[in-house]
Amino acid sequence: MTRYAELPQAEVGVIGGSGLYHLVAGGTPIEVSTPYGRPSDPVTVGHVGGRTVAFLPRHGADHRLPPHRINYRANLWALRALGVRQILAPCAVGSLTTALPPGTLVLPDQMVDRTSGRACTYFDDGAVHTSFADPYCPNGRTTVAAAARHVGYEPVVGATMVVVEGPRFSTRAESQWYARQGWQLINMTGHPEAILARELELCYTPIALVTDLDAGVDAAHAVSHAEVLRIFAANVERLREVLYQAIPALPPEPSTCACGRGHEGVPLPITLP
Repeated sequence: MTRYAELPQAEVGVIGGSGLYHLVAGGTPIEVSTPYGRPSDPVTVGHVGGRTVAFLPRHGADHRLPPHRINYRANLWALRALGVRQILAPCAVGSLTTALPPGTLVLPDQMVDRTSGRACTYFDDGAVHTSFADPYCPNGRTTVAAAARHVGYEPVVGATMVVVEGPRFSTRAESQWYARQGWQLINMTGHPEAILARELELCYTPIALVTDLDAGVDAAHAVSHAEVLRIFAANVERLREVLYQAIPALPPEPSTCACGRGHEGVPLPITLP
């Protein structure tokens, strides 16, 4: 049995998306074993603004893992095992509307899952049904919005993000269909990351950086991987500033939201770390 109590402990977790592979200067890389295999990379534990932070690049530091091959269960389990109870999750997203052009910072409040075949629960044995009506932490969203405004990066607060299987980008017809549903953002990693965080009773806040207009929005162009990385790289330092401002501002005890109370009164078939 892994003795998680002997590992360094952290208050806040940050899961870095495409283009954000490092955050904590001078941190210590920690190998965390989990019942679900290895996380994407060792978790780097260090300090930001007086808070102890655990940073994990979801694709690996060398971006070797495509979205459908990320071990999401190991990633979230490892962060909780290190003491994390609040997670900030930057991610690259496409926009399904010209109202959210590349470079826009968006804090979604809803999600639609269009993935297929991913391991999306810790409860493979025993009937446990997790409330997921509001998939993201309202306290985290409010905190990040204030942090972004403080550093001059005005966010759009509230949007629905559809998560697709990938790794391919959408056809124009798919993109147009998503937009007709009233969804504003498209992404490949938001599920099952968010529901696994909820099952582990963690506060989870996505921070979405728009890198492109999706194929159905801009008829003259198609989305390219190179363009996504270019736009993310052009905005990553502003994104770091938001994180550096948001991390110390998160509530020390995230007790006023429902994220950590989803299983009250329900016996779990697993023991949470």
